[in-house]
Amino acid sequence: MNSFKTILSVTILLFAFSCQVQEKTVQETDYAQFVDPYIGSDYHGHVFVGANVPFGAVQLGPNNETQGWDWCSGYHYSDSLLIGFAHTHLSGTGIGDLGDIVFMPVSDAYNPEVDKDSAYNWKSTYSHDREAVEPGYYYVHVERYNIDAELTTTERVGFHKYKYNSGENSFVIVDLKYGTGWDMLTDGLVEQVDNSSIQGHRMSRGWARDQRVFFHTEFSKEIEQFKILVSNEQQGVVTVLIEFKGAGELLAKTAISPVSSEGAKANLSAELNHWNFDGVHADAKEKWNYELAKIRIETESLADKRTFYTALYHTMIAPSLFNDVTGEYRGANREVKPDPGYETYTTFSLWDTYRAAHPLFTLVQQERVNDFINSMLAIYHQQGKLPIWHLHGNETNTMVGYSAVPVIADAYLKGFSGFDAELAFEAMKTSAMLDERGLDYVKSQGFIPADSQVESVARAMEYAIDDWAIAAMAGAMGKTEDAEYFSKRANYYRNYFDETSGFMRGKLSDESWRTPFSPIFSQHREDDFCEGNAWQYTWLVPHDVEGLTELFGSEEAFVTKLDSLFTIPSTQVEGASSDITGLIGQYAHGNEPSHHTTYLYAWVGQQWKSAEKVREICTTMYTDQPDGLCGNEDCGQMSAWYVFSSMGFYPVNPANGAYVFGSPLFDEAEIQLPEGKTFKVAAENNSKANIYIQSAKLNGQPYEKTFITHKDIEQGGELVFVMGNEPNPEFGKAKENRPKSVVY
Repeated sequence: MNSFKTILSVTILLFAFSCQVQEKTVQETDYAQFVDPYIGSDYHGHVFVGANVPFGAVQLGPNNETQGWDWCSGYHYSDSLLIGFAHTHLSGTGIGDLGDIVFMPVSDAYNPEVDKDSAYNWKSTYSHDREAVEPGYYYVHVERYNIDAELTTTERVGFHKYKYNSGENSFVIVDLKYGTGWDMLTDGLVEQVDNSSIQGHRMSRGWARDQRVFFHTEFSKEIEQFKILVSNEQQGVVTVLIEFKGAGELLAKTAISPVSSEGAKANLSAELNHWNFDGVHADAKEKWNYELAKIRIETESLADKRTFYTALYHTMIAPSLFNDVTGEYRGANREVKPDPGYETYTTFSLWDTYRAAHPLFTLVQQERVNDFINSMLAIYHQQGKLPIWHLHGNETNTMVGYSAVPVIADAYLKGFSGFDAELAFEAMKTSAMLDERGLDYVKSQGFIPADSQVESVARAMEYAIDDWAIAAMAGAMGKTEDAEYFSKRANYYRNYFDETSGFMRGKLSDESWRTPFSPIFSQHREDDFCEGNAWQYTWLVPHDVEGLTELFGSEEAFVTKLDSLFTIPSTQVEGASSDITGLIGQYAHGNEPSHHTTYLYAWVGQQWKSAEKVREICTTMYTDQPDGLCGNEDCGQMSAWYVFSSMGFYPVNPANGAYVFGSPLFDEAEIQLPEGKTFKVAAENNSKANIYIQSAKLNGQPYEKTFITHKDIEQGGELVFVMGNEPNPEFGKAKENRPKSVVY
């Protein structure tokens, strides 16, 4: 470990020097020091652990031998067995895939003839005592072979540094078969190109039904022997063992491409044409610092700093780059596409990220928002609809709704203009008018019969949110007829409300309620809801909270029901989804449909109750420990909730340009905006006890509303909250000061 500490010290010095000479660097603080990528790697967080750069194509990190659901990212903190380092990973998903192109350094102590028919017969133990990870860097000691392995990356290249501390020669296993254990190899190739390089591809079928990744690798030493360990007619060359003369240090640079091995080689030449590992590590860390510096917080709690900056870090792992340096990429129709003039992205976990991650991007990733949307519009061209859950050129159709719609509408309504608005509206409308996934029933009768398909209520509730966004964009574009039609569809959520029980329920084809009914009943993807129950989905109307309140008959009845959500027993039935976690009563913070619910009190003049619940969640369900996430990270959404909520506000309706107040956690939070502008949120008298907003000022003037608009924030300025330990029931009580569904 002494050598590892020396490496870190040298790297820090290199990084400090690099910061002085890079013009783009806008910060002096090393924000990366507050990031702990282990946070969320235990329990059900499923986060990626390893080296990458913000939104990069490569996520280079360790793979464990998969033991089940909690290994969706390939790694879990509870594990201690290493099978190698893969170049692609998911982060926080509820389904596993990727884990492509596995490299495993071994010594001559490895004998491929021993247990040759067993999977991962080269695996090794490791210990967290000799493991370290920070933004852009990963280290581990491979115990079985006495090897110190370090990893760092550029956008498209994974850089390995292995120190062989024993043995006469050095060896590297390259394996294509197993990945993270969630998919099946359909065609593999590893071949030697010259005396120091290899190339190949991995094609697989899993969550992504036809995934293709190509690679090119250069080693710092000449290859002594290239030995094929596993090869067959069905899958090709699956596993190879590469030998290098002598022990000591070996470097390997592996570039990936969705297009070809030649494209991967070009990526390598463009991004990493030297062997300075420490320099690449410093550059990766600087890229992270540049992004992390976009929000500055002030707090005396080091644990809160770690939690916040790790959350911000987690929002920037996906979406991930999906093109070569030439601009070429592989489209959703499997064809290679030329440079479209923007960066192409993949890994769109839209059912999750439309709620807060993409609204956050409109503040701190404004230079990428147009590229995200143009990538979605290209997918529309290639597959005939906007992406649902897109993964490495494949439509997985995972989850309910067409959740690219609010992302696009939000960007358009906030003034982003780097995409074709007419094409975007066409894509939105076309996606909403298909006859798949229950939409034929929506169009013909206004609801999806529960006896026609599973998850009928969840589908329709999400469709209503999406349709509201289409109507809002149509109205802004002067498309009156479309605005009226989709506004009508946005109200179809009402067709599921049972006045007698006070819950959203499944309705049969004859318009009778499905029976028997229990509001806590949930069977994973086998009932009327999607990873939830009636208690959680009844509140999924962020686009029309006023209308939902009317369904309950009065504001008093609405509040009584909402209070009950947080106080009834957290009972779960057998077979309920594993995603229903982070429970307060039946509120489930570990899954996305609940994320806006705590903020609904503000609509009925009781913002102080939102403050109570938000502060409780921020301080009990997010920590700086490996089990510090109460549910799947889901490509940044869990963390985006925290980033917003800890600053004091949240986008309840993700496409109306408004942020509803909760309870600011920090003394100060300052967002860096374009053109040198900043927006500061200050909390006077803030403490663990003083969780309630007493009053507010915006730019020095009294501010009585319980929400703020995106337009206010983007102009720059200062929002000051005065906090106290008792509720101020008058703050936000007047109807004119409450949030509203239509803000634009």
